[in-house]
Amino acid sequence: MLRSLFSGISGLKAHQTMLDVTGNNIANVNTTGFKASQTQFQDTLSQVMQNAGAPQDGVGGSNPAQVGLGVQVAGITTNFQQGAAQLTNRSTDMMISGDGFFVVRSGNESMYTRSGSFEFDANGQLVTSEGGLVQGWAADANGVIDENAPLDDLRLPIATLMGASATAEATFEGNLPSDAAVGTVLNRQVDVYDGQGAVQQLQLAFTRTATGWDVTGARGADSGTATLTFDASGQPTSAGTLAVGGIAVDLSTITGFAGLNTVEAASQDGRSAGTLQSFQITADGTLVGAFSNGMKMNVGRVSLATFANPGGLEKAGGSLYRTSANSGDPAVGSAGTGGRGTLTGGALEMSNVDLSAEFTNLIIAQRGFQANSRVITTSDELLQELVNLKR
Repeated sequence: MLRSLFSGISGLKAHQTMLDVTGNNIANVNTTGFKASQTQFQDTLSQVMQNAGAPQDGVGGSNPAQVGLGVQVAGITTNFQQGAAQLTNRSTDMMISGDGFFVVRSGNESMYTRSGSFEFDANGQLVTSEGGLVQGWAADANGVIDENAPLDDLRLPIATLMGASATAEATFEGNLPSDAAVGTVLNRQVDVYDGQGAVQQLQLAFTRTATGWDVTGARGADSGTATLTFDASGQPTSAGTLAVGGIAVDLSTITGFAGLNTVEAASQDGRSAGTLQSFQITADGTLVGAFSNGMKMNVGRVSLATFANPGGLEKAGGSLYRTSANSGDPAVGSAGTGGRGTLTGGALEMSNVDLSAEFTNLIIAQRGFQANSRVITTSDELLQELVNLKR
């Protein structure tokens, strides 16, 4: 039989694979986080018709004469080039700008994906559209995230509580008028909290004296006093601290210039209990929750994984990848560190399929298929001529 028949058959098979890969790319042109694949060809074994000869005295060398036996698919590679961004304004949508994969737990297996189209289930777990559990680190009661802890399922139930915190420090700032008459009283107050989050009032009375101001603080049945004095330039010369019912009141930045009455409460570190109302994601993947008590606190962080050879990952369907023997182990950490990309909330990464290139590949594959089929028909005609030699 003619070797060209088998070469043509191998060409048909190789270009059919190229058509399959190209068709799959086009089919996933709108798939979130999809990465296009490319087909690579290589020749197969070559039959030696004449071996090479070395040059000798009076005789030149000769090159080997070989006939190729066809083509085969050398590999199908994945192009991990960044896809275009699509704004969705959904708080649970996330896009990776740069390298990295979201870590998803499917059963007992860790999977990886570029598709950040997530949502919450009935238990407040952050999941993929197929129910895979997004992995990360949960924050403790104080909003501290330990990235050295093992990965866990990210949960963000609406019933998430921010515990109450008793006020330990309060700060008053501003100016007390040095030209106020002796005996002038200025009353100020600020809301503070006990350990259960119940609101109370801390009241301060500033009374003008001949040498400065006397400060009397009251919190329920508790009270405390302090004295504020100023130098000729209006700067404080006293310690400027006051203790009232376990609260340290900082008065050290209050000044004593003439004509200005601006002393006010600046801050206090207590809070009431609150429930989670909404959240937003930062560039490093931190989920920052907004609570009903007006406070914001970290509630968790999304993890990202990178690989030494992402092209070695195995596609597992559902826009998921799993590790293989040639991908390397995942390097897990937060976004923006260790070569990992940053995260953008309210956006998705679209497919990186280039339709113009894919349609060009369709033409190339089609013409290659036609050319190899012509090789087969031409070889068949030669065989027919051989058969017809004997009539």
